[in-house]
Amino acid sequence: MTMITPRTPQKLAPPGRTRRERKAAELEAGTRRTGQRLAELSARPAAQVLQELGATRDGLSRREAQHRLERHGPNVVAREHAPHWCVQLAKAYWNPFILVLVFLAGIMYWQDPADPGVVILSVMVGISGLLRFWQEYRSGRAADALKQLVTTTCAVQRRAGAAAAGTPVEIPMDQVVPGDVVRLAAGDLVPADLRLITAKDLMVSQAALSGESLPVAKADSRTEDLGRPGAPPAERGGDTTDPVEAGNLALMGTSVTSGTATGVVVATGAGTYFGSMAGSLVGERPQTNFDNGVRKVSFLLIRFMLVMVPVVFAVNGITKGDWDEAFLFAVAVAVGLTPEMLPMVVSANLARGAVAMSRKKVVVKRLNAIQNLGAMDVLCTDKTGTLTEDRIVLDRHLDVHGREDTEVLEYGYLNAHFQTGLRNLMDRAVIDRVNEAEEVVVDARFSMVDEIPFDFARRRMSVVLNRNSLVGEGRAEHVMITKGAVEEVLGLCTHLTDRGERIELTEALRAGAAATAQDQNRQGMRVLAVATRTIDTPRDSYTVADEDGLTLVGFLAFLDPPKADAAAALRGMADKGIAVKVITGDNELVAARVCADVGLDVGHVVPGTEIDAVDDAQLCELAARTTVFAKVNPVQKARVVRALQADGHTVGFLGDGINDAAALRDADVGISVDTAVDIAKESADIILLEKDLTVLEQGVVQGRTTFGNTIKYIKMTASSNFGNVFSVLVASAFIPFQPMLAIMLLVQNLVYDIAQLATPWDRMDEEYLRRPRNWDARGIGRFMVVIGPISSVFDIAMFVIMWNVFGANSEAHQALFQSGWFIEGLLSQTLVVHMIRTRKIPFVQSRASWPVMVATVLAVLTGLFLPFSPLASALGFVPVPMSYFPWLVGVLLAYCTLTQLVKTWYVRRFGTWL
Repeated sequence: MTMITPRTPQKLAPPGRTRRERKAAELEAGTRRTGQRLAELSARPAAQVLQELGATRDGLSRREAQHRLERHGPNVVAREHAPHWCVQLAKAYWNPFILVLVFLAGIMYWQDPADPGVVILSVMVGISGLLRFWQEYRSGRAADALKQLVTTTCAVQRRAGAAAAGTPVEIPMDQVVPGDVVRLAAGDLVPADLRLITAKDLMVSQAALSGESLPVAKADSRTEDLGRPGAPPAERGGDTTDPVEAGNLALMGTSVTSGTATGVVVATGAGTYFGSMAGSLVGERPQTNFDNGVRKVSFLLIRFMLVMVPVVFAVNGITKGDWDEAFLFAVAVAVGLTPEMLPMVVSANLARGAVAMSRKKVVVKRLNAIQNLGAMDVLCTDKTGTLTEDRIVLDRHLDVHGREDTEVLEYGYLNAHFQTGLRNLMDRAVIDRVNEAEEVVVDARFSMVDEIPFDFARRRMSVVLNRNSLVGEGRAEHVMITKGAVEEVLGLCTHLTDRGERIELTEALRAGAAATAQDQNRQGMRVLAVATRTIDTPRDSYTVADEDGLTLVGFLAFLDPPKADAAAALRGMADKGIAVKVITGDNELVAARVCADVGLDVGHVVPGTEIDAVDDAQLCELAARTTVFAKVNPVQKARVVRALQADGHTVGFLGDGINDAAALRDADVGISVDTAVDIAKESADIILLEKDLTVLEQGVVQGRTTFGNTIKYIKMTASSNFGNVFSVLVASAFIPFQPMLAIMLLVQNLVYDIAQLATPWDRMDEEYLRRPRNWDARGIGRFMVVIGPISSVFDIAMFVIMWNVFGANSEAHQALFQSGWFIEGLLSQTLVVHMIRTRKIPFVQSRASWPVMVATVLAVLTGLFLPFSPLASALGFVPVPMSYFPWLVGVLLAYCTLTQLVKTWYVRRFGTWL
């Protein structure tokens, strides 16, 4: 028995190229070889492929599947894996701020190896890197754990023993092995490279491989030999070895949009066509708006440091005459201007946000999506399960005149019972209704012949059944039962049934039947039409073309009651500044009724046909003023999302169906639920463990909290650094000695940095959480320029006090001057944490969380203790007199008062604070 090898060895590309070019060449060669192998498989009969794989149409035994899993490994392709902890540790120290500190420490060591500042800088570097490593390591583990909450499965045939018949079982995709027989239906991701054995109306979306947005039809056959042996795969881009469009292959990374199929797995993991390309798909993700914002601020501060430090050095050198001391002081100022904790704070914020959101039943697949969730100002959602209870019940089964009719129920049940494709909530409601009443028994009277699966273009599905009661009479009769959207089914009907009599469907009767369905829609019902066709010349296979000449039997009316808390959830979204737009496949009447019941201002309901009739510019205007879109298809959903984005909105899309996948990918933040179809979960950035707007609202609040705490740290750091430079320049220009020793500046910076480590655990004011938040680089620069100099005013005031009140006006008393400024500078920097963290009055109207309170209190106590501690002489401090402290309190109170006044003006002038 010849086994199909999952992967062929790759040859190295010719030398003389760059590493990236060689890697690209190797990937291209590997992809080409995989394509050739798949092309060969597509040309072989299915029976031969099964034999080569050592498999049967019943699938593998459980024992054989386990052996193959051990031999071939999990069915996973190259993807982003967390590196080894050693690599993570090294990368934690590889950022511009740490490199600046290491460079400065090297300079200080070169000038004086015994300088205690070298030790302090080393401690700062160690703390920054270790904390960042620990946060990223924990966040990586937390993200992996959260992703385990959302699993993607597929249906395979497995046998209990060698001779047993295969039964379908659901297994995680990573456990699929070569030789497995996989069953596909609408909404499924193709778990591996498959050679199709059977297919029925199979349409596959291959956008992930080919970039083609339209689904591709696969070979349609019920025979074991699916496809034309020897037929080459379809050409694409001139490459005849590319099997992406081969009619009898379904490849990993694609998804089923409609139809059903079975196929045998010919390759898994890295051996698949998708896996051969995966090396070019992993690596650094594209930078988000949030990433770019943090990077710009980081390099803005570094550029600011590179400009100001030489100025400080020159001023000190010229005015003091001691260039060595001026150099050390300038280095210390550079350290103070370096926000070395920024990477750690960002990582800690995102990690904490993801974990906190998971406690509220929100799983974050991509950490940076947290920022987009906080920035979201428009949410597009389906109504089913979000605004309604997602508890469909069959309320009525009516004939064409609106009378109760058990025949309609029977035919509806037969259609739902025998279908093998994507069974929805309405199918289950029909089956549950019949099972509860025990009114219909089908096994003896009918048997399955064929099925025309549901798709979102036809919006209907059909089963073809054999009347078993006629077999004994030597006759054969097939019955097609079609169930689907009223307009689509009614358009195919030529007759109707009235009290058991088959009557030609006139225009008047057609209008009356449509009015019956619309009357149920007005009552908030979802209505499906049921029609039949008797086929006197049976055959084995049927297609969409056979759905014609139908006889309308009646209607099934379903009720999906609005959620009791839906109106409150929508009000909560509105309070958070999020506009909710409903995009549904239901008709206008049902959509309008349900949305009105939950308190939405419905206005004009826009149908999908109206979306198709306008261009993109017109759609932007239409989407801006529309709340409800009805009878929309997947392409139209994605167009609405893009139109809202083009109008400047940050758009979230909540969906759980195959028809939502395109919109989920296009939205700024794709949101799905753990019960969604596979492709929807894979396309989403965030997964809700409960389909509820209240849960999503909690996630939005956490996203805004995470973003707010990050911005809070950035603004604290930027404004504090800007103010310190002013203070240093003034002191250097007018004071004949160094206003503070370099070692003192380093200690002050170290204590302040440690105090800010609690920022990710702070709370945000309710007012901040009520509005969508997005990155505003210009606002950060403006904040720095306006707020930063306030601290300089009181630094200068303390200079005057120390100089005139305490007589620290000569080099003999410079230690007293330096100690006094050290305490005031550290305490004012610590107070700025509380002043900046809120637009309200701190400690009175808004209090920080207990971690922030503890961290800042410890920083204040450290600043007060150091001049009196045993370390004082080593650091150059002297004790300050007790009379200093009333002056200190007065300066700090004045500082807080002026900051609050400027803050009030700033909020009124610019309408924002953080």
